Amino acid sequence: MLAPPGGGKGTQGKRLALELGVRHISSGDVLRQEVADDTELGREVKTHMAAGRLAPDELVTRAVRPVIEKLDGYILDGYPRTLAQADGVQFDAVVYLRVPADEVITRLLARGREDDKAEVIRERLREYEDDTEPLIDHYRAVLVEVDGNRAADEIAAELKARVRPRPPT
Repeated sequence: MLAPPGGGKGTQGKRLALELGVRHISSGDVLRQEVADDTELGREVKTHMAAGRLAPDELVTRAVRPVIEKLDGYILDGYPRTLAQADGVQFDAVVYLRVPADEVITRLLARGREDDKAEVIRERLREYEDDTEPLIDHYRAVLVEVDGNRAADEIAAELKARVRPRPPT
């Protein structure tokens, strides 16, 4: 799932995972769990989160890859976020939820998380544009592009119609 922060990756990823009968894995949840468990990796991640920065590629990869390597099917939300993280990672489909920046800011301010302050959100959007948007071209052959600035049920219905489970091998 590709989308800016607050673009609906979690909401739509969970719904699509249920539809396809696979696990939904959020890189943010994986990282937050590492922090909550006070692991060495979690302590490294925490320093970046406390500064309002995204965790570096290497840390995110160390957290997420072991989780997905064990699974045959999954919906992955928030990873890869950069071309470096995408190295060697192939997908059957990559969903790209297009959401305008002003809508993202409105959504993130409304959810009220401690790290969702206007200046932090604008910085995250700049990082998203620099880091994540190149993935759209990288995964163009398997990209499922969707207007993410609609009602959640409309988006879910389109994803249900366009994203199909991989046939058993």
